[in-house]
Amino acid sequence: MKLRIKGNSLRMRLTKTDVSKLSSAGYLEEQTAFAGNKFIYALQVAEDATELSASLHANKITMFVPRSFVQHWPVNDVIGCHANMRVSETETLYLLLEKDFVCLDETHEDQADNFENPNKTC
Repeated sequence: MKLRIKGNSLRMRLTKTDVSKLSSAGYLEEQTAFAGNKFIYALQVAEDATELSASLHANKITMFVPRSFVQHWPVNDVIGCHANMRVSETETLYLLLEKDFVCLDETHEDQADNFENPNKTC
């Protein structure tokens, strides 16, 4: 699972294994260690949710995902989902959850568990 934060946007990208685990277990978590502390980011299935939402508590970001979206995600062609979550009277937080595709350009990152890129040409 990859996390990207830029301004008021939060994006999580998932490998095939991640998508499968989220669908079956309903929860995924990653950690980044710092000296004497850690930063945690997680995905949690929310049974009654109709769109993405997120929270930040004690060094942990959790994105909540509707069960209706995750249920068939491992086997369908849906790339992801997104939402704009109101965080104040004047601000929103853009949330994006998507499958992680194999890069079209060269990279040193292990991409063996990524989804095939739909923009790939033969």
